[in-house]
Amino acid sequence: MLYALITLAVFLLMECVTWLTHKYVMHGFGWFLHEDHHEPGYPHVFEKNDAFFIVFAIPSMALFFLGTYTPHTYLLFIGLGILCYGIAYFLVHDVLIHQRFKWFKNTDNRYLKALRKAHKVHHKNMGKEDSQCFGMLFVPLKYFKEQNLF
Repeated sequence: MLYALITLAVFLLMECVTWLTHKYVMHGFGWFLHEDHHEPGYPHVFEKNDAFFIVFAIPSMALFFLGTYTPHTYLLFIGLGILCYGIAYFLVHDVLIHQRFKWFKNTDNRYLKALRKAHKVHHKNMGKEDSQCFGMLFVPLKYFKEQNLF
């Protein structure tokens, strides 16, 4: 039970880490990697922005290793929380929102529509300054209201 709670807590904490990383790294000193993600119709299968998947995967893999080969088993479940968030991020951001893979094209879920709208607002600004909606899974209330969720 404790390990499941650790995994869930890390998963939820990763939304905060993602928001901070997106706002202050991707739209800051890491803009050179993230910029192509804001270009409309980027023609390649991979973007420089995909390097951030590696940035988040390295600590997860290291924690899996340490949690497996040391007495600190809880580290494995911290790594699992990061991995689970990475999978959710991939499915929501790359598959659902940006349609890089055509797996879930015709969803009519109001929450997912609110998520798409918030991300669309983020991409409305093509530069690194003055963007908004830096998170991924937690959507500001105003986008839920637009979808009549509240």
